[in-house]
Amino acid sequence: MNTTRILDGGMSRELLRLGAELKQPEWSALALINAPDIVRRVHQEFIAAGSEVVTTNSYALVPFHIGEDRFQTEGPALIRLAGRLAREAADAVTDRKVLVAGSLPPIFGSYEPQNFQPSRVQDYLEVLVENLSPFVDIWLGETLSLIAEAEAVRKAVATSGKPFWISFTLADDEAAISGGEPKLRSGEKVEDAASWAVSSGAEALLFNCSKPEVMQAAVETAARVFRKMDAHIEIGVYANAFEGETGDAAANEGLHDTRADLNDDAYSRYACSWAEAGATIIGGCCGIGAAHIHRLRKTLLG
Repeated sequence: MNTTRILDGGMSRELLRLGAELKQPEWSALALINAPDIVRRVHQEFIAAGSEVVTTNSYALVPFHIGEDRFQTEGPALIRLAGRLAREAADAVTDRKVLVAGSLPPIFGSYEPQNFQPSRVQDYLEVLVENLSPFVDIWLGETLSLIAEAEAVRKAVATSGKPFWISFTLADDEAAISGGEPKLRSGEKVEDAASWAVSSGAEALLFNCSKPEVMQAAVETAARVFRKMDAHIEIGVYANAFEGETGDAAANEGLHDTRADLNDDAYSRYACSWAEAGATIIGGCCGIGAAHIHRLRKTLLG
């Protein structure tokens, strides 16, 4: 397990914990506008907890959250600010290398594959890539619900000269938790997503923003595909702590309740199962805070 790379956790609830205001529609973008120092503190706290990769707070810097007009007028500056805050926090570390992952979110809404617009997606991804590029080490297309969203990310970063990771969000309804075939929220099979990853040139395939109970099966499926295709692609997981079913609701419609049972000890036990199944990149998503990451690192790396 000593080769595991530790990611950060979820940004939004750590922003709230440290005193930032979050409300819809801006959500975590509001902290960049009103309280950028708190964004920096969240990055610093995750690094102090043991994160080796911090993710830019650019997830909500899309028209879905900040509106079309603001995206066009203020978006580039806010995207650069998100990149700079993460870069400064990473570069302040002197005892180890901390990487910055540039978050490239689902442009037309989380958990909403039906809203994907292939004819428009590059118009928005290009703005994110151009303005984050000076600050990031790797690209992270995250919380993607369908393979076409991942392909759009691949195209957007193709000429950037930097590696990219792709992270899909999984169906996590009762059928999935009970042992059904692992699928993306679009209904596409994880097996097909893994095959796409092999052909895409991605350095890593991850699964995020789904319940921890469904992650192991997805890791096992991806690992099986990669072995069959003799592909050397890392696998990662960063689960959320959402309570109840989320499959019928967009991830960013409001503040979901989080599970009381998913404390740092319980989450680290899930993380051990993912590592044993083949995951080498592990962190947390919504509701997984710095305390979880600290325990996770201690458990996985000693």
